[in-house]
Amino acid sequence: MSMVIKRCRALTFTLAIIACYFPATSPAQGYPAKPVRYIVPFPAGGSPDIIARTIADRFTRMWGQQVLVDNRAGAGGTVGATFAAKSPADGYTLFQCNIASSAIAESLYVKMPYDHQRDFAPLSRIGLTPNVLVVHPSLPVRSVKEFITYAKANPGKLSYGTSAAGSSQLLTMELFKLTAKIDVVFVPYKGAPQSLSDTIGGQIPATVQSAPGVLSVIQSERVRALAVTSLKRIPQLPSVPTVHETVLPGFEVNSWYGLCAPAGTPAPILDKVHADLTAVLRVPEIQQRFKELVIEVAPTSREEFARFIHAEAARWGRVIKDAGIAQQ
Repeated sequence: MSMVIKRCRALTFTLAIIACYFPATSPAQGYPAKPVRYIVPFPAGGSPDIIARTIADRFTRMWGQQVLVDNRAGAGGTVGATFAAKSPADGYTLFQCNIASSAIAESLYVKMPYDHQRDFAPLSRIGLTPNVLVVHPSLPVRSVKEFITYAKANPGKLSYGTSAAGSSQLLTMELFKLTAKIDVVFVPYKGAPQSLSDTIGGQIPATVQSAPGVLSVIQSERVRALAVTSLKRIPQLPSVPTVHETVLPGFEVNSWYGLCAPAGTPAPILDKVHADLTAVLRVPEIQQRFKELVIEVAPTSREEFARFIHAEAARWGRVIKDAGIAQQ
C-alpha cells in the first residue's frame, strides 16, 4: 500500500512539473479561429457605421479572420445592444457601445431588456464627437449669450427640434436649458435629419445636431452655428466658440463610441481585443479618417472605460429626472 502511495505522489509531482513547462492553452491563443460579428446598433451609412467598418477592416487584416459588421438599428440603439447582450460570451461577438444605448437608455426606458453594467464587459472608448447648437439665420441672435437673453425675454415662445427619445442631442439641449435656466419648447422629430431640414427651412428656429451631421450645412451658411459642446473648438469650425468659453463655463457634452463584449467573455480575449483596438486607433490613416468624421480618437484602458460609462449613466439619469423627461 505504501508503495502505491509513493507512486501516486511521484506521479502527481511529475504532472505538476509538466504543467509548469506546458501550461494550459490560454483562451486568447489562436483567437479568433472563426469570423467575428461586430454589432452596430444604428443603420448603415452613418458615422457609427463608418467607424465600425473602418475598425472591422483593420481587425480583419490583423487577425486573418473576417470581422463582419452587423447593423441592428432601432429604439435608440437598444435593439442592437439587446442582441449583443444575449450573445455567447466567447469573444466572437463585439458591440459598438455608445452614449445612447449604454448611458442614456437605462434611465429613459421603463422596461430594459439588458443592464449595461451587468451584461457587458467594456473594452475601450473609441472616440468623442461634439454636438452643435444652430439656428435659422432669421433668428436675431448671433451668440449663446444672445440666445439665452432672447429665450429669457420670450419664455416658452422659442422652440427647438431634434430627434426624440434618448438622443444625445435632445439631452444636450435639456442640460443647456437647465444650466442656463431658460424655457425653450422641445419639438420632437423622428430623426435628426428631419429636424435639421425644418431648421434650414425656417419651420423651427433652432436645433442641436451632431457635428458630423451638420458640418456641411454650417459651412454653406444655411444655418448659423452658435456653439459646439466640446471643451475645445473643433478644427472644422475654428470660428465657432464652445459653450464652455461663452457664458456657461464647464459645460461639456460629447457623443461617444466604444467597444464592448458580452459579460463573461474570457479576460485574455478582452485583453487581446483591447490591445489590438488600441493599436488600430494609433494608425495615422485611421486617425485622419476619424478626423474627417469630426471624431476625436480617445482610447482608454478597460477599467477607465468602465468608470466612464458608469459616470455617464449617472449624469444623464440626473438630467432626465431634473428635466422631467417622461420615461418611454
